Amino acid sequence: MTEPLVPVFDLGGVFVDWNPMYLFRKLFDTEEEAEWFHRHICTPAWNLEFDAGEIYSEGVAKLITRFPRYWREIQAYDLRWKETFNGVYQGTVDIHDELIAADMPTFAITNFSWEKWVTCLEDWPFLEKFDGVVVSGLERLVKPDMRIYQLFCERYALAPESCVFIDDSEPNVIAARKVGMHALHFTSPETLRSELIELGLPLEPR
Repeated sequence: MTEPLVPVFDLGGVFVDWNPMYLFRKLFDTEEEAEWFHRHICTPAWNLEFDAGEIYSEGVAKLITRFPRYWREIQAYDLRWKETFNGVYQGTVDIHDELIAADMPTFAITNFSWEKWVTCLEDWPFLEKFDGVVVSGLERLVKPDMRIYQLFCERYALAPESCVFIDDSEPNVIAARKVGMHALHFTSPETLRSELIELGLPLEPR
């Protein structure tokens, strides 16, 4: 009998609802101001620097030197970082729990600041249930760089073709496929459940 694929999850956008706009909307009076700030000041590219290992205090200080009038809002991205999250996707947590109950090993590859990573363990109990997690900030490699998937496979002695990778970012999914993994573009826990069942993973349909 063929062994089921080993599930390898992304975290932000798959397990947790993350969007910097949740915080920025609290910092500005209008949606337009918040969106402008996200596009031009605390940008996705700037956030990715932390995912690649940049220290928050240094990244914040550098950005404030460029945009001193926004020092309060930029600093809030560090001090109030947890307000960029809006809860967990319970459907994904349920899938994870079912896989664990079926004695399936589970892993994660996440673009995440190494500083912030450890602060989430108490808030998100599902994190400690993984058999292993590759955190981009510690490796200084960010998805969709194919080297982070290769590092994962080497570290946990898994062949790429034996894994199914789940991510809400299509470029990350494409990169995983190029490495040789099966990969699914996450859109909802319900769709993910159906797709994993089709691949033979031990889940009950709902």
